[in-house]
Amino acid sequence: MIVVDLLRRRAPSGDAPGSPVLDVMRYDRGLVPWLGLAIAIVAGTFLRLWQIGSLGLNSDETVYAGQAASIAGNPAYTEYFPIFRAHPLLFQSLLSVYYQWSDSDMAGRVLSAAFGVATIFVTYKVGAALYDRRVGAIAALVLAVMPYHVVVTRQTLLDGAMVFFATTALYFLARYCGEQRDRYALACAAAMGLAFLTKETAVVLWGGVYLFFMLSRALYIRLPTVFGMAVVFSSLALAFWMALRLSGAARTGDNYVVWQLFRRPNHTLAFYGQTVPVSIGLVVLVVAAAGFIGRRLAWQEGLLLAWAVVPLAFFELMPVKGFQYLLPVAPVAAVLAGRSVMLLARSQRLASWNTGRARLVASGLLAVMLTAQSVAVWPVVSPAASAAFLAGAGGLPAGREAGTWIGRNLPRDCVLLTLGPSMANVIEFYGHRQAYGLSVSPNPLNRNPAYVPVENVDRELRQGNIQYVVWDSFSAERSPSFSAKLLGYVHKYRGIAIHTESVAVTAEDGSLTHRPAVTIYEVQP
Repeated sequence: MIVVDLLRRRAPSGDAPGSPVLDVMRYDRGLVPWLGLAIAIVAGTFLRLWQIGSLGLNSDETVYAGQAASIAGNPAYTEYFPIFRAHPLLFQSLLSVYYQWSDSDMAGRVLSAAFGVATIFVTYKVGAALYDRRVGAIAALVLAVMPYHVVVTRQTLLDGAMVFFATTALYFLARYCGEQRDRYALACAAAMGLAFLTKETAVVLWGGVYLFFMLSRALYIRLPTVFGMAVVFSSLALAFWMALRLSGAARTGDNYVVWQLFRRPNHTLAFYGQTVPVSIGLVVLVVAAAGFIGRRLAWQEGLLLAWAVVPLAFFELMPVKGFQYLLPVAPVAAVLAGRSVMLLARSQRLASWNTGRARLVASGLLAVMLTAQSVAVWPVVSPAASAAFLAGAGGLPAGREAGTWIGRNLPRDCVLLTLGPSMANVIEFYGHRQAYGLSVSPNPLNRNPAYVPVENVDRELRQGNIQYVVWDSFSAERSPSFSAKLLGYVHKYRGIAIHTESVAVTAEDGSLTHRPAVTIYEVQP
């Protein structure tokens, strides 16, 4: 009853949707916003496609690309990548259309980049709906060159497409709050359903919607509208559940959810604080926060903050943390930064001093913010390899080359042992050879249910069931103990290095040196 009462609150007469204070339909006929949007689209497209194939796919990318190929019925992948593995399949199903007639590993990245560019446009629409088109244009420019959004949407990951649908839902929700028309609420629910079908973690964003309406005193939503939204979202979301049940893969999906919720933490609580703010841009965050100083929050800011706070809290508390998980926050940060710039340009205090100079100061702030973003984003799109690797932050240097070499030079029925499942996925995608990860735990409670452990490595090597061992530096840096164990097996079974892939890395003295990244050993029973 308390929730129902909160949802039925009406806006005060001075702050009703459609009033000059909260009007979200203001229309600026100037060409400047359109020019800003055009620049954002061009720059965003360039940054997401420039040398997009310089590095091969990482582990997560190979899984999604492999699923798409299996959906298309490509026999080279169906043995290694089951269709139902973990997440819903909307993105993979779209990608499978391409795999009907080709198998380029870059197709998924191009599709993800397309969703990323589309999100730039939707972010513009969000800024225009909540404030005006100039705010929308600035938000689009910020998102176009934001390192966080660029690096994720340059990869075959689900998050870029999910954030596109989620940001579309945010746009329709903003339109509903401004006009109180049910069609926008239903469109919001439909977009949220598509976001869920892309990646199930999008359901967390409903918490932000609930939080906004629960705390808002200026806006309300009728119970029939809430019911209609629930029906629309559920109708779409149930498609994945039905597919799992009809395919007989429900147990795999359930096991994956349980494993994600109860697995041991893969990062400390400080992980997001150390990685995401820098990737979004410290200048952007400071500018966005500055817009709240000395100002009363309107419903627009309440909506944006509620949309961001819930996923921030949820993923911080979850034991598993992925670099890309907080991507839905990126469009919010861009819109709030655009709002701050326009508040500065329209500041009454500065305007009383000199209107032209106020605009000049705002333009200078925007130039500084975009310059800082552009400087930070360039290393993201450059092909320089690194000795370190962060899941979700880029491709896997030397992985494609090693996998391709295996596919061309090793027997078709051979079996390989890798340090972990990440390299095993890459080898199976590029080399089409069976590979197992040494670090995969035999305890079902401590492993991804999609991976198969090697119960007795000594026995398999001794009997000749595993003929090759693959060591890679990226997995070794994350798991030194397993690296030592793997090399111990190489020594014990008289392993001979038959191929090595190296990458160029920057040494401590600044010089460029080549470091072995992947080494393939042939072992003897």
